[in-house]
Amino acid sequence: MPYLSSEEGNLRVPSETALWTQAQAGCRESVNVLMCAHDGLVHAVVRQQVLGELPYEEALQAGRTGLWRAILGYDPERGTAFSTYAWTVIMRSVWAAVKQWSETTTTPLSSTLADKRQEPAREWEKKAVRVATQQAIAQLPQRLQRVVQARYGWSDTAPMTFRQIGVQLGVSRQRAGQLHEEALMRMRQPAVSYQLRGLLGQQSSADYQMVSAQTAAWLQQRGGRG
Repeated sequence: MPYLSSEEGNLRVPSETALWTQAQAGCRESVNVLMCAHDGLVHAVVRQQVLGELPYEEALQAGRTGLWRAILGYDPERGTAFSTYAWTVIMRSVWAAVKQWSETTTTPLSSTLADKRQEPAREWEKKAVRVATQQAIAQLPQRLQRVVQARYGWSDTAPMTFRQIGVQLGVSRQRAGQLHEEALMRMRQPAVSYQLRGLLGQQSSADYQMVSAQTAAWLQQRGGRG
C-alpha cells in the first residue's frame, strides 16, 4: 500500500494518490477517509441550491451519494481538481433528489401542489446554471469579465450595447464586440466551463471536438494570436 515518505507522529499518512487508487479498488477505509475529507464540499453545494420542499438532511444525503460517485469516478491524471469534478456530480445528485421528492410526494388530486413543487425544481436548475456561469466568468481576465457582465447585465445593471461597453472601456464599438467574442470563446473551453457543461449535458467527445474546431477557426481568423 503506497504511503507518503514523511511521518506525522507515529502514523504514516497515505498519499492522496494512494487514497484514490485504493478507494477505486474497493478499499472501504480509503473511501471513508475521502468522504470525511470532502464532506464540507457537500454542505457548500447544498447551501447554494433551491431545495423546494426537500428537507435539508435529505439533500445532504443525496449530496453525499454524489460525493461517493465522484470519488469512484475521479481520475487525477486528467488534471482537473477533485473539487471541480465533484461539484458537478454532487449538484446533479441533489438536483435529482429535488425532482424525485417533488414527484413522489404529489398525489394525483393535487395538480396545484405538483405545479408548486415543479417550480422549485426549475428554480434550482436556473440557480445552479447561474452559479456555474458566474464561476466560468470569474476565470476570465478582468477586462473580459467586465465585457460579459456589462453585455448581459450580470453586474446588477441593464444589459449594455457594444457601443456603451466601448465607451466604458475607452475602445471602439467594433473592439468591444471583438472582446465579447473572445470572452465567449474562452468560456467555451472545457477547463473554464466544466461545471456549466456538466449541468447542460455538454461534456461528450463531440462537444469537445466542436469547441476545438471553433477555437482553431477563431485563432486562424486572428492570425494565430490567442
